[in-house]
Amino acid sequence: MNSQFDSKEFRTVLGHFPTGVVIISGLDKAGKPQGLTIGSFSSISLDPPLVGFFPGGNSKSWPAIAESGVFCVNVLAATQGELCWRFAKESEDRYEGVKWSPSPLKSPMIDGCVAFIDCKIESSSQIGDHLFVVGLVQSLMAATGAGNPMVFSKGAVVTTSPLS
Repeated sequence: MNSQFDSKEFRTVLGHFPTGVVIISGLDKAGKPQGLTIGSFSSISLDPPLVGFFPGGNSKSWPAIAESGVFCVNVLAATQGELCWRFAKESEDRYEGVKWSPSPLKSPMIDGCVAFIDCKIESSSQIGDHLFVVGLVQSLMAATGAGNPMVFSKGAVVTTSPLS
């Protein structure tokens, strides 16, 4: 790391940039639902329709999902803070009590999310201590009446409202 600053300062300063929060979901080779919280999700291209995100290089959940070749982006609602933190930690029982239905590509679409983006994995490459995963969008939908999306800033879930 740069001698000018440490990783704690890096995280603190970059925490001033608010991000949306998603759960990347999929099924492992045994058909068991897997998922992980991601705060580094972005639209990449309209033509072709591409999205991307950065799972940590030590993630156990992402490789299990990646084997299927597909994933679903679940855009969390502002009211889903408990799910945000639950899926941020590696555990076997993340989906316990979580209602979901299969996306067109069979990945979990978690109830209560504000939008879903179903993707095929286009590419994955190592970038620093993370992977950069690019997905080719196959289908997408916004949930009706789901409320505002979750935003993360300065280490906490914050609420937003549209400017008038």
